[in-house]
Amino acid sequence: MARAVARIDLGAVQANCARLKAELGEAELCAVVKADAYGHGDEACAEAALAGGATRLAVATAAEAERLGRRLAHVSLLTMGALAPEELDTALEAGSEVAVWRRGFLDLVAARARAHGRPARVHVKYDSGMGRLGAPDPEEVLELLRACAGSADLEPAGVWTHFATADEPDSDFFEEQLDRFAPLAAAAKGEFPAIVVHAANSAAVFRERRAHFDMARCGVAVYGLDPFQEDPAERGLQPALSLRSYVADVKPFEAGDSAGYGRTWRAERDTCVGVLPLGYGDGVRRGLSNNAEVLIDGRRFPLVGTVSMDNVTVDLGPGTDIEPGAEAVLIGSQGEETILAEDLARRLDTINYEIACGITARVPRVRA
Repeated sequence: MARAVARIDLGAVQANCARLKAELGEAELCAVVKADAYGHGDEACAEAALAGGATRLAVATAAEAERLGRRLAHVSLLTMGALAPEELDTALEAGSEVAVWRRGFLDLVAARARAHGRPARVHVKYDSGMGRLGAPDPEEVLELLRACAGSADLEPAGVWTHFATADEPDSDFFEEQLDRFAPLAAAAKGEFPAIVVHAANSAAVFRERRAHFDMARCGVAVYGLDPFQEDPAERGLQPALSLRSYVADVKPFEAGDSAGYGRTWRAERDTCVGVLPLGYGDGVRRGLSNNAEVLIDGRRFPLVGTVSMDNVTVDLGPGTDIEPGAEAVLIGSQGEETILAEDLARRLDTINYEIACGITARVPRVRA
């Protein structure tokens, strides 16, 4: 028995990358393993992704680049996020390629690359409508690429953008962004044939082949989470993560007895309540109080009462046959029943990314 454990199916990660690569055809697959591979464990998932057909990796921070760069020095690695000067040194020392969208930062990258004794490979980012990082003027993007090419300390490695609504099928803004980026991509490729053009995230890979360009950066789908917040199986994806606990105690309740802080749930009839030894300290969100189900013995039982830091309670029904020690599944499959991260996301009015990333570090990841 384990108080709480997140089981990670590395075979699913590998299969999901093979599925994405089949969708991409000749385009490369870059597996995004930031945020500890969306809570799945970055080093193991990176290796599984590479085994499944990914040829590059991407992270968001210098610390993530340092961690993976030590273990996978032979793999092209891109740090996509903003970097303070000391973080830039860390990323460059790790052998990572870096993102740039301002001339001042480009000059800093050149200076630090010179100090490190090797040219830095740079991906210039275009803000096609995301409204976050990136140069909003296509000509500025081209000028930055030209500055890279003209420097002995820099190499133009890529040009890229990021979609705001690729996962919203009814939004036309995805096509607007793509139409803005495509001519810039063509112009950049014309001047710098060796650069990698990339724009597609997981949703865009499935939505529009025109968005594939030279490479796609896939995160959520690598882990078998559906980019459209539906059933991953509909796109041939296999969820890699399950969250499991066990029944620590079974208590008889009389009608009117309450469970948990604030007495937000009271038994309407005589029943039995199971106590599971995990809670929001493990990533079971408090918003799931009286608002979720748990699988025990292949059956669904309602989570009742307020989720606390270390415990949740489940209504097992009167005269239950469930005994202490029984496995409990909060995310994953048991028997014929399945609870998806997408199911919890809908209950919380959020997205599956947050469910997976929200499982805390005190929950051990066990690779399967």
